[in-house]
Amino acid sequence: MQFILNPPQAQWPEILRRPVADASVLEPAVQQILDAVRTEGDAAVTRFAEMFDGPVLAEFLVPQSQFEAAEAALSSELKAAILLAANNIRQFHAVQLGGELVVETMPGVVCSRRSVGIERVGLYIPGGTAPLFSTVLMLGIPAQLAGCREIILCTPPQQNGNVHPAVLFAAQTCGITKVFAVGGVQAIAAMAYGTESIPKTYKIFGPGNQYVTCAKRLLARDGIAIDMPAGPSEVAVLADDSVPPAFVAADLLAQAEHGADSQVLLVATSETVLENVRREIELQLAQLPRRDVTAAALQYSRFITVPNERTAMQLLNTYSPEHLILACRNAELLCNEVINAGSVFVGAWSPESVGDYASGTNHTLPTNGFATAWSGVSVDSFVKKITFQQLTPQGLQQIGHAVETLAEAEGLQAHRNAVTVRLNYLSTSR
Repeated sequence: MQFILNPPQAQWPEILRRPVADASVLEPAVQQILDAVRTEGDAAVTRFAEMFDGPVLAEFLVPQSQFEAAEAALSSELKAAILLAANNIRQFHAVQLGGELVVETMPGVVCSRRSVGIERVGLYIPGGTAPLFSTVLMLGIPAQLAGCREIILCTPPQQNGNVHPAVLFAAQTCGITKVFAVGGVQAIAAMAYGTESIPKTYKIFGPGNQYVTCAKRLLARDGIAIDMPAGPSEVAVLADDSVPPAFVAADLLAQAEHGADSQVLLVATSETVLENVRREIELQLAQLPRRDVTAAALQYSRFITVPNERTAMQLLNTYSPEHLILACRNAELLCNEVINAGSVFVGAWSPESVGDYASGTNHTLPTNGFATAWSGVSVDSFVKKITFQQLTPQGLQQIGHAVETLAEAEGLQAHRNAVTVRLNYLSTSR
């Protein structure tokens, strides 16, 4: 942990700087896999799956029998928890569905906008050290609500060749039936380009390690739609002495256990608060099964004091965290000062874990400072907004001369003529 006491604003950019991955090392290796899958299809996916995932599968599509076995394998308690989370996520995201917008801008000129679900989307669910079945809900439910006709899910198999049962149960809860036991860059490439067995999708969603993140970034450069740019997971906490240090320490550790590159930032107006939290972290860390990974992330954490809450909010908005926890007595008032954050957790009783799993908000959020301009995943992420306009003859007569004048001024005579021929037709057909 690095303690930084009342740094001047001029030093903030350096203090808040995130680590930058060396693209020159990652990109050539990732690009090689993308190119191979694009040209060789399933053969390349199989080759890389054997190389990186381990088990060799006869086919990638998970059979229905594995879904049924997965449901039987899970405890009633876990299934109930997944269903509770799914219900809350569905409630929160359902209200994001807007009806068709219709405006008559002038008599006889009607403009409208309609949300249409992206026809085919690809969801990536990491396996690795933790099967993120919660992310299945966070992506699958808004995709389902948006009306996406085909939802493809890729996730790495376990060593026995099967997909983790909780991932399959969550997929089934979202109505997802096409699950492919493929992970890593080869899965991202397969969903981007399509193979003999994995359909090409029009937008790719989901978190992953640095290789998956790099693959999505390269595909975005190639014109393939992704959910958002991403980096390591991160949390920033504003704490004061009104919240037990154990609460704050637990929140910081919860984020740090994601991985050694997780970003952890604590801000307070008192050095005593920082020191109390540090002691609690040491006590709780010793009890965690993932303490080695968590400790590695904490090694680069920053604990910062500032003179007052106003300065704290300025610093936090500059940082633009993925998760922002306001663990202080003025939390509700300070919400009004939040400009840049992926998701905000208000007050002592709002741990980030609740948002990660079950409150109803989405946990797929912008990282690496992208919260300055990007939002987290929502129903809107899975739809396109298509506009329509319909004019009556009288409407065209009302607006036509203005369009002719504008087109003429831009030197686009054919644009003008598209109106003029119609107006002439109306004048001669009376």
